[in-house]
Amino acid sequence: MTAISAASRGPITLGIMLATVMGALDTTIVNVAMPHMLASLSASPEQITWVITSYIVATAVTTPICGWLAARFGLKLMLLVSIVGFTATSILCGIATSLPEMVLFRVLQGVFAAPVMPLGQAVLLNINPPERFGRAMALFTMAAVVAPVVGPVVGGYLTEDFSWRWCFYINVPTGIAAFLLLWIFLPKEATAPRRFDFLGYASLAVAVASFQLMLDRGPSQDWFSSSEIWAWTLVAASGFWIYVTHSLTASEPLFPPALLRDRNFVTATIFGFFFSVLMFSSLTLMPLMMQGVLGYSVMYSGVLSMPRGVIMLVILQIIGRVDALVDRRILVTLGLSLIVLGFWEMTKFDLSMTGRQIVWATLLQGVGQGILFVPLATLSFATISPALRADASSMSNLLRNLGGSVGIAITQAVTATNSQSMHAALAAHVRPDDPVFRAGLPPYLSPDTLQGAMALDAEINRQATMVAYVNDFRLLVVIGLLCIPLVLLLRQPRGTTAAANAAADAAH
Repeated sequence: MTAISAASRGPITLGIMLATVMGALDTTIVNVAMPHMLASLSASPEQITWVITSYIVATAVTTPICGWLAARFGLKLMLLVSIVGFTATSILCGIATSLPEMVLFRVLQGVFAAPVMPLGQAVLLNINPPERFGRAMALFTMAAVVAPVVGPVVGGYLTEDFSWRWCFYINVPTGIAAFLLLWIFLPKEATAPRRFDFLGYASLAVAVASFQLMLDRGPSQDWFSSSEIWAWTLVAASGFWIYVTHSLTASEPLFPPALLRDRNFVTATIFGFFFSVLMFSSLTLMPLMMQGVLGYSVMYSGVLSMPRGVIMLVILQIIGRVDALVDRRILVTLGLSLIVLGFWEMTKFDLSMTGRQIVWATLLQGVGQGILFVPLATLSFATISPALRADASSMSNLLRNLGGSVGIAITQAVTATNSQSMHAALAAHVRPDDPVFRAGLPPYLSPDTLQGAMALDAEINRQATMVAYVNDFRLLVVIGLLCIPLVLLLRQPRGTTAAANAAADAAH
């Protein structure tokens, strides 16, 4: 990218952060509003989930091509088109009057949202020297990671005080500001067109879309007892097989082979996959637990989640400044250890706990995430040539998105299975005079009546679900501990030299 002045770096960074917040916020802000969309769009509870599924699938399918598009048309043009398209489709989603309209507009919104984060990350790395990579990644993380955390709170406020449509309209002023900043201050750069790998992209797109649909539809279709889930699984497996075999033999595959020869990038990308499994599982499980078994309101559960985002913002500012002064592998290990410790604290949750225990556990995770993300991103891209950063960012974002989907699907499946088994186990041993279960019934109800029996069954189900959530947290502790040895494969770079960049460019 053309050299820029220090005065232009700030507005460009602000524009990238606004665009990233806009895209990242949309991954969670709409979830809260879905129950309110049912009547407006004349949809059933099962049909309304396509509002989320269509966006996720469209984003996943478009992400692999972002690097090629940036090389063909330039980072600036692609970012501006993506921001305009996302803002326009947000307006269309806000005025949608039927479910087919909403799904169509969400697909288009996902297509335009896909390039924002990977290309924005590439721009931040390109406009900063290596010694400022930590600060740049800290700012990017503030937008990319904190926005999904506050999304449910913002969505709940807009939905309750205004309308669910404002969950989409809120993108308009943000999109306009981001577009103007990048249009004015971001310079154009030389393009480097390359042949498009049609077979590679088609097979990967089919595989990723089928895999996402399998994960999203699995819980409602009872997983592999459904022929639909088997069909999606077979299509996904076939697509991945075609993509891998083709990429190993093609002269110009979809992703440049030089990326896979960079040990730091490959290790950090795998690490990022599992980090997303942990992070998105936590972000999904906690609101469901608080609003479901604990009976908290949307706003109160959002308030309890806010300290995680606040402490993450503070830690990111600190780590962004000390990142270059400390061995980044130590920071990654410390961050992951705190995340695991947070999950361990969650294994102590029960129905009699207070909000203070939730805040403490999520604070530990917020500190860990703030410590981990910056050095991990820096290690991932420190030895990557600027010419390959758009492709590298696209690949890492794709795997992080898949990791999030896998984490959510696994925890949903474990929760459903454990809830059923624990319900059966508890129901087999419960007695009408048991004080533990009797405490969950209103004093005027008797378990001998139909209404009392139903209330007792609901209490058994509540306690069984709480046990299921605790088992989820135990599983996430194990996954986190298994990730720690990956740190041994990372190397602490001494700096990205011109010779290293030249060698990477030559390989590309």
